[in-house]
Amino acid sequence: MDFQVVVLAGGTSKNLVPLVSKELPKALLPVANRPVLSYVLELLELSNLKDIIVVAEGEDVALRIGSWISGAYDERLRVEVTSVPEDVGTAGALRAISRHLTANDILVVSGDLVSDVPPGAVAATHRRNGAVVTAMLCSVPVSGSSESGSAGGKDKTKKAVIHNIVGLDPTKQFLLYIASGAEIEKDYKIQKSILRAVGQMDIRADLMDAYMYAFKRSALQKVLDQKDTFRSLRQDVLPYLVRSQLRSEVLLNGTPRTEENGLEKVGSHKIQVLLSQILSNSSATSFHDLYASGADGSIPVRKTHKCCVYIPPSSNYCARLFSIQSYSDINRDVIGEASHLSGYSFSAQNNIIHPSAQLGSKTTVGPHCMLGEGSQMGDKCSVKRSVIGRHCRIGSNVKIANSVVMDHVTIADGCSIQGSVICSNVQLQERAVLRDCQVGAGFVVTAACEYKGEALARKEK
Repeated sequence: MDFQVVVLAGGTSKNLVPLVSKELPKALLPVANRPVLSYVLELLELSNLKDIIVVAEGEDVALRIGSWISGAYDERLRVEVTSVPEDVGTAGALRAISRHLTANDILVVSGDLVSDVPPGAVAATHRRNGAVVTAMLCSVPVSGSSESGSAGGKDKTKKAVIHNIVGLDPTKQFLLYIASGAEIEKDYKIQKSILRAVGQMDIRADLMDAYMYAFKRSALQKVLDQKDTFRSLRQDVLPYLVRSQLRSEVLLNGTPRTEENGLEKVGSHKIQVLLSQILSNSSATSFHDLYASGADGSIPVRKTHKCCVYIPPSSNYCARLFSIQSYSDINRDVIGEASHLSGYSFSAQNNIIHPSAQLGSKTTVGPHCMLGEGSQMGDKCSVKRSVIGRHCRIGSNVKIANSVVMDHVTIADGCSIQGSVICSNVQLQERAVLRDCQVGAGFVVTAACEYKGEALARKEK
């Protein structure tokens, strides 16, 4: 049976407030005037992976996503949208839909991934190696370089990019160690037995977990059933599988060996022989049932498994929308260096101006800019490295740089917007100035006010 695909679309992420709301969940946030979820769906379509389960947090979010998908992808994809309770985590989401998972292998993709790496490459690596899990690890994107600095306002001080510490075997096929999140805020320890076993380990801190995983369903199901406290695929399930691949069921004279600090008490020489046999047999179809013996024939091993990685070339684009800073960066990239992802044809001036858009006298829209359908700009305006959505009304003498302006925004004369994100239906009155701000949907910025590094939103009733 082919891979079954699960897209984890999330809900209304707290990291993205005030950009997200009940009306606009994370999956539908516009990137270059397209919902971010569309990038994953079209990437899957290109790999001929068209049977997809989209998992959303909350029934309202699922309904909104389902309504959009039915209009945008009818007859192109076969998509089932299902809801899970909010805040169950990515592992909890898979646990909640486990009855729908029937294929031998499951491809799990985050709905906030923007990439040109074909999922088929991850699936092929997984099948070729007979792995229980294959994770895609990409080069960490360079972020924040723009005329105004960071476009995330207060968010820019938080160092949003989460680095992973990973250990790879010399062939860079096998994942032998991983630490992420809070673990890397402190000193981390690598078990001596691992280092003894492999002899050499490539430690990397420049790789991002792209949240694209291929799982052997039986192994994933077993972990989800036995470890009911696991909430995160990245922080719980993947590290557990990586650790347990070096804790194969080792028997000596029919008696299980005792463990010390979670490790079997096996001599370093015998461990080295064991793992070298595992790695040397990595392409064998019977790897999971491999029975290896130590040099003296006294260490029969059963049910070993492999955790593999797929690392695409650095020329590929790969980024995740998990913060306000990353949202700004991805929008900038998709109309810039990664413009091939936008789905649009750029003009000779290296920008995209919809034919229905109207520009006033002496108004300039620079390279790496997008102006959406039906939007109007007055005289003597300037737009640099920015995305402007559909049906916006922009007055005269307005300056917009390194910003994202969503649909139906009204900007009065003399306003200046730099390094900011302006959500739908916002009104900026005359001579308002925003620098490194995020403005939530429907907010009104009063005339002549200046804000720097602020998150502005209407109070919920």
